[in-house]
Amino acid sequence: MKSKQSGITLIGFIVVLAVAGFFAYMAMKLVPAYSEYAGVVKAMNQMATEGVDGKTLDQVRRELIRKLDFQYVDDATISPSDITMGQGASGNELRVSYDKEVPFMYNIDFLIHFQKSVPVQGNVAPAQ
Repeated sequence: MKSKQSGITLIGFIVVLAVAGFFAYMAMKLVPAYSEYAGVVKAMNQMATEGVDGKTLDQVRRELIRKLDFQYVDDATISPSDITMGQGASGNELRVSYDKEVPFMYNIDFLIHFQKSVPVQGNVAPAQ
């Protein structure tokens, strides 16, 4: 009685390995951008708990950028113009909106748009 073999062939294994390698390479390129975004969120939450009462928008921007340095956020990632204040549903909000371009391979890049807003305590002083 002959037994029937089952399993994957060498060619099939190489194809599966190539697909898994492609997605692993893509994850290696994208994970740092998302971990950097986690640092941005953490710095924004710190600003929200401290409040912004009596500070100008420029002071808020400088303080947030200083906090971003402690979170290992690259200086080229967020410019001061990406940091804004506005009215939200629950009062004043600190908003950060930026784009991150991640080179992938050859002429293919990933463009990731990050946007976060957190409610802050206090009012921003007018610019002097």
